[in-house]
Amino acid sequence: MSEPESRLNERPSTAARLAATVPDGLAGRRFDQALAELFPDYSRSRLTAWIKAGAVRLDGEVVPPRQILRGGEAIELDVRMEREIGAQAEEIPLDIRYEDADVIVVNKPPGLVVHPGAGNPAGTLQNALLHHDPKLAEIPRGGIVHRLDKDTSGLMVVARTLRAHTALVEQLSERDVHRQYAAIVYGAMVAGGRVDAPIGRHPHDRLKQAVREDGREAITHYRVRERFRTMTLIECRLETGRTHQIRVHMAHVRHPLVGDAQYGGLLKLPKGATPELAAALRGFRRQALHAEKLEFAHPKSGKPVAVEAERPADMEALLAALRADTKENG
Repeated sequence: MSEPESRLNERPSTAARLAATVPDGLAGRRFDQALAELFPDYSRSRLTAWIKAGAVRLDGEVVPPRQILRGGEAIELDVRMEREIGAQAEEIPLDIRYEDADVIVVNKPPGLVVHPGAGNPAGTLQNALLHHDPKLAEIPRGGIVHRLDKDTSGLMVVARTLRAHTALVEQLSERDVHRQYAAIVYGAMVAGGRVDAPIGRHPHDRLKQAVREDGREAITHYRVRERFRTMTLIECRLETGRTHQIRVHMAHVRHPLVGDAQYGGLLKLPKGATPELAAALRGFRRQALHAEKLEFAHPKSGKPVAVEAERPADMEALLAALRADTKENG
């Protein structure tokens, strides 16, 4: 058995037995549907998996998820949650922009990997979060409900309870989370627009995504914020959340992100660029993408939560060089 498999099998878990009675108002509903209403802390997919595994009983019997209820039945649910100890707590500084008992919104710096994995066993955002709140070890994926690429900066929301995690994942799947980004792209764009192009795994490079007919639906809205001589600062809003979506979509419309070697190719120095702009571009070693605004309904109160994060220093320095180059070259 390999070391990762051994570690996975040794993970302790939290266990509990929960009970409920099916109210008359749920008579005629399917077992899995009623369970989701009676135990909202857990996602529908997790509850369905527990039903199929025999961890949920109806009047003492194991029944299928589609069993129709009559009302008054007794439900017993054996909860068994693995602890997220694949990552160890590490004292890594966090830029927290919002925090309460249910959620944390953190401003991730560029260069910080979100989850431990091959090549990054430690020093990740998840390691830092586990140090900040050890109880996150009991939440799926350490409470992280969406991710940013290593070299993308900006806001991420983290759930601190099972109920918050379930609610936020549902908001994401229902497209109820507003995610707004700032990006610097090649080319002098004249207007905003909408990219509606499905995204899937690149046919030849497994590390990349690509626009492909058999991909998953992907929609990005963008508008021009500031035009420069050879580049443009744009605002992007995600309607869906596919891997590398903004990077793939902007390359697809022939305006790849500055610094994005994976989707934009080698560095392109504009003709006649000032020495300062040339130096700024050579020193910018990541995609120019920042998650600047995040809005969602609070998973407990339902009230709107809106958080913003200013662009990081490296993007501001590049923008200053672009403004000076545009002014000088008129």
